[in-house]
Amino acid sequence: MIYAQIAVCAEEIEQKVIELRRDFHAYPELPWKEVETSKKIEENLRSLGYENIRRGFGGTESGVVADITGKADGPTLALRADIDALPLQEDVDVPWRSTCDGVMHACGHDAHAAILLGVAHILASLKEQIPGRVRLIFQPAEESGVRSGAKQLIEEGALDGVDAIGGLHVWSPLQMGKVGFRKGAMMASADIWDIYVKGRGGHGSRPHEAVDPTIAAATMISTVQTIVSREIDPLETVVVSVGKLESGTAPNIIPETAHIQGNIRTTSPVIRDSMEGRLRRIAGGIASALRCEAKVAFTPVYPVTVNNDAMADMLLDVVKKVKGEESYEEVAIVMGSEDFSFYQQKVPGVFCFLGMGDPAKGSDAQHHSPQFQVNEDVLKDGVILLSSFAFHFFQASSC
Repeated sequence: MIYAQIAVCAEEIEQKVIELRRDFHAYPELPWKEVETSKKIEENLRSLGYENIRRGFGGTESGVVADITGKADGPTLALRADIDALPLQEDVDVPWRSTCDGVMHACGHDAHAAILLGVAHILASLKEQIPGRVRLIFQPAEESGVRSGAKQLIEEGALDGVDAIGGLHVWSPLQMGKVGFRKGAMMASADIWDIYVKGRGGHGSRPHEAVDPTIAAATMISTVQTIVSREIDPLETVVVSVGKLESGTAPNIIPETAHIQGNIRTTSPVIRDSMEGRLRRIAGGIASALRCEAKVAFTPVYPVTVNNDAMADMLLDVVKKVKGEESYEEVAIVMGSEDFSFYQQKVPGVFCFLGMGDPAKGSDAQHHSPQFQVNEDVLKDGVILLSSFAFHFFQASSC
């Protein structure tokens, strides 16, 4: 049976996957600068006989996409791993700690890259049993926000000819041994908004001769919260946060301008599409009432991560087969965001969390923290899970 073969292969290459992860961790690279990481990935894929290998996206040398084709005609499944690191100083003393000052793999992308290379080994060894094509996407710049790696790779053809996609994320909040996901919305969207308020400056002792933009800005800050409390169904999930306020230069000067910046997260694509209009209405109304002018800039960043129902069912079948039914956990919606969502807007996709939380191993530290550590005991599980999912996808597609 194919799952037994995958398990044996994964056992044989486990140490290699661990070594790859440690190497990626020791030499982290920031978004769109993952040049050496991409070269190492390309070398491994070439040695395994992959085809259609392409390295370099977005005008950089970062990112790798490659195919492996079995002997039978069939659909194309993509599997994705992100490969970028974060601008963070590591606070973990291990032999493979980051050698780059102020740069660290603090989210687990080093593990994702290593796991997908492990999958590459297994697919190569079982190539004659693949009834279709698998495309491996080693994506740069997941942490890049507006300049998302996923968005750029899609624009440059990474999903051309692809029928479906799968991916995973090692997850410290989830207990080791668990695989967590859900149908439908799984992770929130993330967008940035700016409100620029213009008044008329003057002396703090003569406010009647000025038009104070700080009063308008303060009113806007409190009023935008009523979008959530009074305009959105309480059963929906929306977060409106103000992260930045700039206004004034001295305590006795009424400033000319004020600038508010914040972010919005929601799990509904429909509500997400409505938020810009709501912000513009509130900002414009308050500015007019307080004799100011307001301009609103809305910057879409990441869509909602939405798991396709059929793909989620396939993944659940795989989890039950290779890890046992008790290993599955239907996780609550996470208000963090993922640019995997861009792929899911184009083709059916499923994204899951690979639980690795274990206080005894220090692998329960928060993602994006200096104390973050990958639990290497779950790397083999990730390889088995994605490899098995690929074969199950082909079996399900042929039914």
